[in-house]
Order: sequence, then structure tokens, then C-alpha cells
Amino acid sequence: MNYEKTSINRGYTNRILAIDLSNGTIEMPQLDPKVRDYFIGGRSLGLYLLHRSIPFHTRATDPANPLILANGPLGGIPQFPGTAKAMAVSLSPLTGVPGVSNFGGYFGAFLKYAGFDALKVTGKANQDTMIVINGFTNEITIEEAPTDDESFDLERHIAERFTAAGYEKRNIAFMSTGTGAAHTNYGCINSHYFDVTKPTPTGRGIFRTKQAGRTGIGSVMSDKRLSAIVVLAQYPQGENPYGAADWEKVRNAGTRLHKIVKEVDPQQLKMHRKGSVGLITFMSKEEYQSLPVNNYQGGSDPRAAQICGKHYAEHLFEHRGMDGCFPGCNLQCNKGGWVTLVSGSHQGERVWVDGPEYETAAGFGSNLGIWNAEFIMEANWHCDNYGIDTITTATIMAFIMECFQRGYLTTTDSDGVELVWGNEAAALTFIHQVARGKTEMARLAGKGMLELERWVVERYQQRTGRDATAELKVFAMQTKGLPFSFYRTHRSLSMQGSYAAASDIGAHHAAAWLIKVDLLGAFPTFQEKAKALMTYPRVRLGNDNLGVCKLPWVDVFNPDSAKCANADVYINPASQEIYADFYNGILGTDLNWEEIFEQTDRDINLQRVMNVLRYGEATAGYDWIPDRAIGPTEDALYETEAAYNDGEVAKILGKSVEEVQAMPTTGKRTLLMEHRKQELRRLVQIYYEERGWTDQGVPKVETLQQLELWDHLGSEAQEQLSTLL
Repeated sequence: MNYEKTSINRGYTNRILAIDLSNGTIEMPQLDPKVRDYFIGGRSLGLYLLHRSIPFHTRATDPANPLILANGPLGGIPQFPGTAKAMAVSLSPLTGVPGVSNFGGYFGAFLKYAGFDALKVTGKANQDTMIVINGFTNEITIEEAPTDDESFDLERHIAERFTAAGYEKRNIAFMSTGTGAAHTNYGCINSHYFDVTKPTPTGRGIFRTKQAGRTGIGSVMSDKRLSAIVVLAQYPQGENPYGAADWEKVRNAGTRLHKIVKEVDPQQLKMHRKGSVGLITFMSKEEYQSLPVNNYQGGSDPRAAQICGKHYAEHLFEHRGMDGCFPGCNLQCNKGGWVTLVSGSHQGERVWVDGPEYETAAGFGSNLGIWNAEFIMEANWHCDNYGIDTITTATIMAFIMECFQRGYLTTTDSDGVELVWGNEAAALTFIHQVARGKTEMARLAGKGMLELERWVVERYQQRTGRDATAELKVFAMQTKGLPFSFYRTHRSLSMQGSYAAASDIGAHHAAAWLIKVDLLGAFPTFQEKAKALMTYPRVRLGNDNLGVCKLPWVDVFNPDSAKCANADVYINPASQEIYADFYNGILGTDLNWEEIFEQTDRDINLQRVMNVLRYGEATAGYDWIPDRAIGPTEDALYETEAAYNDGEVAKILGKSVEEVQAMPTTGKRTLLMEHRKQELRRLVQIYYEERGWTDQGVPKVETLQQLELWDHLGSEAQEQLSTLL
């Protein structure tokens, strides 16, 4: 199908591409200006399109469940650092509620260059299918896909096909998934792009990947038999190529942030050398105890140095070439290196690995009791190649390892695979089994934490006659069905609240990554912690709407922020002002940064509405976390951090530490856990109140009306909400 491309105006093309794979129809509706100006883009627009596409009883595997890929008005503009981000949105097969995942690379930008603010795919194909959006010929086709079931084989065939047709690799961007997405509920989508600068054994230039990893959206893509979505495009040209209201203001904002990144990052986190894996060292500090070890049982380990950013920077990362995931980003934190595989059908091959990011390094490293950086990189590569989320995979493996540790599983249950702490060979074997659904335990693990937990309970009860349901819930690390990302939250009430209530997709840090600044003392009072659950998600999720990366803001502290009076310096307000200039320069508005990000309350409430439609009266019950995330779940774990824990109990009781030390451990631990649970319940309730929700976490009609969101809801949603209030 041919189409007439529209130019970009103030960051938007004002057009949606809608494809139904069941009947092959292709439509290109205009983006309603009222919708565009209310749901700014990216995550916000994707949630709106999802909400308006489905009745509330729709399930993730229904043909009507759309796969939505949406960019934002500030995305794809290389004059500003970190504009690679776009969003994948769909109902999650893991949680049943809206799943959202951001991703980098060129795809979101190229989709805009080709003429579209979002792509919505519905239906299911009757064969393996590929969508091609050709921004050079202005043509959209639905084609039979290559038969590859691994993402990197598919990558090679797509590159060969389109380069043979005369297109340069730098003009090809595509999304793919693999066989792991077909065998699990936590498939990821790989975002492929060509890096012309990276040295290879045969020259220079290599395809690299970023992932839309969380919530299983890759499994939705696989269920539709959609193997790949390809966009061919070139960068807009001209004096004002992105239709900015004030192009000079945009360029000036980019110059200012480029300067800060260039001057500050080498003195602070050194992201250009270590990437995000540098965070390992901070989280493992003795005084923080926030690096998960052995399924969050511990929070620090001296072996962390073996998998920290310094180790990768000095021994494994390839620093030659550029490491931005989009042109114009001088943070250069997208690190990677070459590793020789020791397992699987590609054993012996030397492959390029993008990563690991912090989450993958902590997940396959400390949380599995494995302290081998090369193992982590190999696990990373296999998950990407199979199309499965590294975070979910690693959290589920840690749960299984603890089940082995405590006798809930044996090798009889695992077909002989001894999945215990530190067993690298067994861990790699299990990744291959999960990705291809090879054993009963692997297939159940592929369904997610909740299904796996039930299966373990059944197996254990058959063997012993005991019901271990309550025992397993203590350390099955999930919220709303989404396995935890890798922060041990014993010493950060703010982060507990983030996982429990502020993240409506489940236990992920994207909405409110508060642990680092909380540990640094940013929120000393209870009220400040509650406020942070409002203000930080506005900015973090607001970035997802706009199409910009969080790292140039959150990980590069602008020295001018320290001079801002009467402000939360940890939110980096001086850099926020630069983002505001970027926003206003593109959209032609005159808003300060607080006003810009307050708009995020719209989609935060929309997502909560969709959760409520699924959970009903039980909504508040899903806003909770396992005991293991709150504090020591047994006496031995209390004793490993006895000095800190005794100090906390002393404060609670108003006694001296010496008096507390004389108390029985079980009594102290029970008191500490109950106190922390009370504090978390209180924090969640204050969060509800601040949001204008009921004490059951349901948005009030007057709140939705004040936000002008009520009229954007479907009549079915309005009726359902009214019955719950």
C-alpha cells in the first residue's frame, strides 16, 4: 500500500498507522489534535490507544489486543542528547493489565521519519509475518517472514535482503523477537540498528540491539506471528527538519546539555566507560545493602568487584567507536563487548554482546550467586537472541534456586538440572530449556512467577503432604505478576512504595527509581517520601511520553542544581530547565518543567483506571510486595545485619541498642517486620490520597474530571468505575 508522507510539525506527524494482521487491512487515521495535545506521545498516547481499542474483559492473547509502538514529540532529534526512546504498549501476558516498556535504538525515530507517531497492530497472522514500512518509497507491505526462530539469524537475513535491494544498513531499523517469546509470557522485543563506528573482526560497523524487555510484550508480538517490523528511513533535512516552533531554542538547549554531559560524566559516574553496570558498586556498599544477593537474601558481597562497572570497563567493554544508542547522545553509555559462547547451539562462536546493563548484571550475577562477568554477558546474549526478558528470567531462576536451597524442589523436579547458587552450567542450560520449552519445569517457568509458584507448591505437596503456599509467597519476588527488577529495598521505604503502588505495571523501577537518592538522604521525612512518589514518576514517565532517555538527566548531576534554592536538588532541577526549553522550543509552548511533567498525571491515572477495570474491588490488594522486599524474613537473615537491625528496633522501642541486643532474635525480627509493614501501608495510603484516589486505590470521578480525563474514557470504563465508588 502506498501513502503520502506528511511532514513533521512541532514534533508530530499527526498520523497513526493501524494494521490488522487477521485480514491484512492497513489504515492511516489522522491523530486527533485534542488527543495529541492531551496524551503527549509515547507511553501516554500508547495507553490511550490501548484503552480505546479494547473492552475491559480483553485478554493478552486475544486478537483484539493491540501491539502499539509509539514515539514522542521530542524523540528522534539528534541535536539533543538521549532522544532514542520509544514505547511498546499492550496488555501484558504476565499481569493481565497494561504492559509498558521503553526501548532505544533508531526504530522510534525512523517510524516518525517515515510519517507516523504510532503503529498499532491487531489481529493474528496465519503465517510468520513481517511488516515493512518504507519511508523512501512511501509504501507499506505485509510479507512472509524468514523462517528464523532466533533474533540474530533474522537480523542477518533482513540486513542481507534490504542491502541487496540497495538500502544502506544505517537506514534500516527493525523490531524482532525470537523463539523464547513463543515459549514464555515474558518475551522481549529487540530494537535493531546499525552502528557504523564499532570495530569488528572483519572491519567496522555492526548491528546492535536495545530491548523492550518488560511485561512480556514480545510474547504478544510472537502470538500474532509477527516476526519483525522493519522501517526504512532517512534523517529529515533542511533548516528546521523537525518542524520546531523555535529551532534555535531547541539547538541551544541541546548544546547546553551536551556541554554538561561532556564535562560532568567523566568526573561523576563515568557512564561513557562503565555504562549502567557501574551502579553495582554503589548498591553493594556495606551501608546500603541494596544489591540483591541469592534472591534478595543478602544486600552486599565483596565479590561484587568481579562484576562491577570497573571490571567491565577494563576487561570486556570495547571502547572504540561510538556507544550512543542514537546519534547526538554524547553520554555514550550503551556499552558492549565480544565474548566466546560456552553453551547452546552457538557454542564456540565469538559474538558481540550489547550490555550488560545494571539489571542484567545484578540479575544473572549477584542474585544467582554467580560472580563471573563473562557468564553474565553470555546469558545476556542468549536472552536477546531468544527474545526473552533478562530481568524476568533471572528473577525466576533465583526463585527456583532458593526453592532448591530450602528443599521445595529437587533434581527430580528439574529433569536432573541442579539449579543452585553459583552453578553457571546449570543456569545456562536452564535458559536454553526455558526459551524452547524443553522440560516441564522450564515450561512452567516460562508462564511466569505466579504459575511457577503454584507448580512448585503442587510438586512439594505431592512429595511431602505439606502445603507450602504461604512459605513460597515470602520469597517469590513479584508484584502484580511481574518479577522484581534488582534493588533490595530493606533500607528504602520510598522504593518499597514505588514497587508496591507507584508502578502500575508491577515490580519495576521505571516509574519511580527512588532507591539511590533515598539512600543518599533525599527524603528524610515520611511526608517527603510520599511526595517523591508523586513528583518523580511525573518526570520519569513524562520522559517516556516525550521520547527522551532518563540517563542524561538522572545520572549526570548538573552542578547548577546545587544552587537552586527551595528545590529538591536530587531531581536535578537545573537540567530539568534545559529539558523545558527543548520541549517549549519544539511544541511552541511556554511552560516550566514542573508544568510540563504534571501532565503525566493524566496517563498515570489512565493506567490506574485500566488496572482497576481488571482488578475491581481487589485493586488495593495488588499494591503490595513480598515480605522478602520489606525486611529479614528469618532469624538468620536478621543476624547477618544485626547491628543495623538492632539500631532500627532500638528506635522503634525507644530503648538503647544494648537493651535490644539482649532480646531474642525472633521477637526483634517480628517487631521490625510489623513496623516496616505498617510504614509501607501508611505510605501507600498517603500516596492514594495525594493522587485523589479512594483508600482502595480507585481514582475518584472528581479527580478524573479535574484532570479532564473523564471524557477521554470509554462509556464502559465510566460505568465500571461508577459501580466501584
